[in-house]
Amino acid sequence: MKKVLLLATGGTIAARRGRQGLAPDINCGDFLDMIPEMKKNFLIESRDILNLDSSNIQPEEWQYIAGIVTQALSDFDGVIITHGTDTMAYTASALSYMLQNLKKPVVLTGAQIPIEQMFTDARRNLQTAFAAVEAGIPKVMVAFDDKIINGCRATKVRTLGFNAFESISANYLGEVYADGVHLYDNYKVVHTEEKPFCLKENLCPNVFLLKLIPGTNPDIFECLLNMGYRGIVIEAFGAGGTHFERRNLIPKLKKLIDHGVSIVARSQCLYEKSDFSLYEVGRKLLDCGVIPGRDMTTEAIVTKLMWALGQTEDSSEVWDIFNTDYAGEISLEHNKTACI
Repeated sequence: MKKVLLLATGGTIAARRGRQGLAPDINCGDFLDMIPEMKKNFLIESRDILNLDSSNIQPEEWQYIAGIVTQALSDFDGVIITHGTDTMAYTASALSYMLQNLKKPVVLTGAQIPIEQMFTDARRNLQTAFAAVEAGIPKVMVAFDDKIINGCRATKVRTLGFNAFESISANYLGEVYADGVHLYDNYKVVHTEEKPFCLKENLCPNVFLLKLIPGTNPDIFECLLNMGYRGIVIEAFGAGGTHFERRNLIPKLKKLIDHGVSIVARSQCLYEKSDFSLYEVGRKLLDCGVIPGRDMTTEAIVTKLMWALGQTEDSSEVWDIFNTDYAGEISLEHNKTACI
């Protein structure tokens, strides 16, 4: 039997109703009592490491979780992390970069309904997480609604539906059917056997996400510069573009880049890649030094920028990091992996 470490961080899966609404209150030992079949098939150790709604999980918690996972990997065949759904995709993406060259599964899961309530999806999602560990996929993953998703491709797209997460611009790693787990070819996209596992936990949280709207005031970028942000992620229009008539954003963006601020842009569209070379409104962004986000999710870009800025203060090295595929987060003509 495989030996699994179950880490609980709070979230809806562990929530009970209080005076001010649902809040985490159930420990992970209770989880195991509700899925006795897992204890028959796995050797499970459980630990409560946080007790937070995932809206309160921030970069410091990512580092804390990554450290615990790193310490556990030598003693366990896989790690499962229960987590609130609201920021699960951010945590999964961040861990994908910090836990470099994984050799064992690290699976995040949670629920739309607390595990003690009728119609809960918690038990099924936990079962899917254990199935991902049994399959031995050496990645950070999100297990939800019988789907196994690459952690840096997951995005929460529904607030109430059990199919809360989608894999954006990438196939699922696997799915659970009545006859077992079906794995797809892309679960082996990144080959890391020859590279040793390493923890790269340094992060810079001074990253801002801005969704453009028609009429965005260019002065917002001056404010961000004055506030000391080192990185900015822009959700641009369509395939990739921004307005430069009347309210020209380009000079302000160029000023930030000249001051050493790294700026990454992606499309506001959820699916398919952005291509800033198609239109004049996109080429102007490329010309001033904005890094294209290609087909990465917003969560993957935000966390990768935090991680990149935690590794280096050299903006040219940030470019290199965004031109490197570490965990299947980006589609490149020539995929490569690295541990910097």
